[in-house]
Amino acid sequence: MSPHRLAAPGARPLLEARLAERLDPLAERTLDQISSDYDFEPDPYLPPLETLTPAAVLVGLIERPHGFSVLLTTRLDTLRRHAGQIAFPGGRCDEGETPWQTALREAEEEVALAPDLVSPVGLSTPYRTGTGYLITPVVAFIEEGFRLAPNPDEVADIFETPFAFLMDAANHEVHEREMPTGGRRRFYAMTHDERFIWGATAGMLRILSHRLFGAPA
Repeated sequence: MSPHRLAAPGARPLLEARLAERLDPLAERTLDQISSDYDFEPDPYLPPLETLTPAAVLVGLIERPHGFSVLLTTRLDTLRRHAGQIAFPGGRCDEGETPWQTALREAEEEVALAPDLVSPVGLSTPYRTGTGYLITPVVAFIEEGFRLAPNPDEVADIFETPFAFLMDAANHEVHEREMPTGGRRRFYAMTHDERFIWGATAGMLRILSHRLFGAPA
């Protein structure tokens, strides 16, 4: 089944069924499959998993007349880390929180998304970042009636990108940049409406695409 069919108007029952089939249950996150910033060039000096800071993000699906879209934000240019980058709402887990509790709390703090209008469905593959986080993507439907407002301390912009575009492997680009410390780094990216989605956000979207529709041959 193609991402364009699952993301089409009126396809929520099909999409819900595929998500339930292919994602981990909310209460059963597994760590036997982990993606990371270093999928292209593995780094032998990465710290052990147990030293990483747990975090979670909300992959929020919104049903629109043209089909499903994904909620994304642009971070402020003045932030200490990942300034100006496109990201999901999310952040580090508080003590005792489940990933989906973190994702809902952070979405409310960052974009004023009411938790009672979010219906979590499942967990995608954990993603390890070069900045020391282990991020669990929480996939959820955002129900009608929500109102959003950016947190002025963190978020510069809130927008939506078509789910079918993000899930289509034909739109997953490979880029390369020179690192400040020397050497070059390759990474995935997706460009839509002049918005450049890259790094961990693109990596998590790519892995979600693989889980739902299979890796390209």
